[in-house]
Amino acid sequence: MKIILLKTAANYLLPLLLLFSVFILLRGHYEPGGGFVGGLIASIAFILHSLANGLDSTKALLKYSPFYFIPFGLSIAILSGLAPMLIGEPFMTVLWFDDPIPVIGLIGSALFFDIGVYLVVIGVTLTILFTISESV
Repeated sequence: MKIILLKTAANYLLPLLLLFSVFILLRGHYEPGGGFVGGLIASIAFILHSLANGLDSTKALLKYSPFYFIPFGLSIAILSGLAPMLIGEPFMTVLWFDDPIPVIGLIGSALFFDIGVYLVVIGVTLTILFTISESV
């Protein structure tokens, strides 16, 4: 697709949508949102970029195949669930750091679980859609 307006808009929207997806990810363990919704927004940003600039351009932008995001995200999510077991707590018990970080607030193991979900959603969504786009 070679529509100049779409190409220009996609180039400006990609960083804005990615920033918004990170905002939704960080907001998620206090209010609605989180890793799943943030991952979908990030996937939409990359899909919009691929529609405007082509699939090869988006793959070059990602640097890694989205398929590799899946095991990395699963590892982070599982480790965040297993971490409490090291101190004798049940699986998936939320551990909180003592001091809040100025912009983010209190950080706990739930945030790392959300980051894992975020990466898995991006990986699965983009792998499926890139595979479909390549076969058409």
